Amino acid sequence: MSRKIAIIGGGWYGCHIASSLMALGFSVRLFEQNDRLLHEASGNNQFRLHLGFHYPRHATTRIQSRDGFSRFLERYGDLSRPIEENIYAVPRRTSLLDFDTYKLIMTATGISYKTVDQCGADLREIEGMILAEERVILIEKARHYFSAHLRQALSLSVRIESVEQTDRHVLVNGERFDYMVDATWGHFTPVPIQTFFEPTLLLYFEAAPNLPAVTFVDGPLYSIYPTEEPRVYTLSSVPHTPLGRYSSSAEACAARDSVNSDLIRSKLELMVNQACENVTYFHDQYRFLGPQIAIKTKPIGGSDDRSCYVGRQGRIFSVMSGKIDTIFFATERILSMMEADSDGPSQDIPSSLLANIRAKTVQIGMDIGG
Repeated sequence: MSRKIAIIGGGWYGCHIASSLMALGFSVRLFEQNDRLLHEASGNNQFRLHLGFHYPRHATTRIQSRDGFSRFLERYGDLSRPIEENIYAVPRRTSLLDFDTYKLIMTATGISYKTVDQCGADLREIEGMILAEERVILIEKARHYFSAHLRQALSLSVRIESVEQTDRHVLVNGERFDYMVDATWGHFTPVPIQTFFEPTLLLYFEAAPNLPAVTFVDGPLYSIYPTEEPRVYTLSSVPHTPLGRYSSSAEACAARDSVNSDLIRSKLELMVNQACENVTYFHDQYRFLGPQIAIKTKPIGGSDDRSCYVGRQGRIFSVMSGKIDTIFFATERILSMMEADSDGPSQDIPSSLLANIRAKTVQIGMDIGG
């Protein structure tokens, strides 16, 4: 019998999980509180499809990203495009690690790169840099794809007012489902690890098309990354993009909604000054367009963990991840736990080992008696 699944949150994870379950014959309803998909964090970030190069401090994140990258290209290849020149640079004074250590970590992770001496950006105070083949997400194309592909399963502009769970089903806004998947990153139900909510402020800039993507690693650094618009780039800063750490979604939303022009101007000055430390002609090449505001959910800890976790409370699954590459891991974990339910509890079966040994000795005529 087909199972009926409710999915809360129409970001990348909610859309991919819904699409995958529908392809397997599940009856799916995807609830999104906004009037379009990919409206929250999934549509407000650096649009980076990455291989793990900017996570030297966390092996699981690198490995999940490496493996998910190729799977993403197989499934959603036309929803991204290659970056002509994608640079990771280790600054001399401000990085937490040296260039040789950085290369050693990436080589051990099994992701390919090329060491380069120069790039299309005039960089200074750099110990070394590599060229990596990563991609940029085409967010509007992805939004159109999922809107069409999931059309019959979508419930847009719907807020979840009530969730009730029994041993056999979950009631979502009074409608009965076999399971519920919360893909809101802890904004609705708790996630399986300790986290905090972080409102963020990225900045959009206009510049000539096909300038390099440049990510400075590792530590309190920054990155300049292209978007689906050829002349539009984002500037993100580890110390300056966050707007605070909050223990609840409500507090983070209030902080996000209180952002004003004074705060934006202050952040703009800080982030541009930081960029100018290594990008010689940043002032001349990039023109500020406006802010991008979102909320991230991050694990508590200093390991820079952005790997994927799936938790479960009864018939409710909660998904937590910091990276788009791990959508496949999340779906497979949910499916495996559902499959375990259908198998039922395993029975105790007595071992036949001794009987098999005795039968074999009789067969070969071997006397092992005392």
